[in-house]
Amino acid sequence: VQLQASGGGLVQAGGSLRLSCVASGRTFRSYGMGWFRQAPGKEREFVAAINFSGGSTYYADSVKGRFTISRDNAKGTVYLQMNSLKPEDTAVYYCAQRRAGGSYYYPGGYDYWGQGTQVTVSS
Repeated sequence: VQLQASGGGLVQAGGSLRLSCVASGRTFRSYGMGWFRQAPGKEREFVAAINFSGGSTYYADSVKGRFTISRDNAKGTVYLQMNSLKPEDTAVYYCAQRRAGGSYYYPGGYDYWGQGTQVTVSS
């Protein structure tokens, strides 16, 4: 399985970015997907997740109402639309594919990870 994340960059506070993650290697539509982030000196933290069909989504309290996760199973792609960005959203963002039965909220629930894309929000 390969996960390729893209879409990061430098944006001013209040701005928006859309991250994409293209998956290959196993049946994309069968697996939940998640986004995590890691800031310098901090642990990797959960941001958002979506189940295999897109019918259920999950968010960290810190991004609820600002970020939206979605997926296109025909394209094998998961997205993270990030609006009203804040400097504290600055981190490397990772997409991951959930293992069968794994938790949506913890890194241990995922068995494949992308390489990460840097998001920097200036004040």
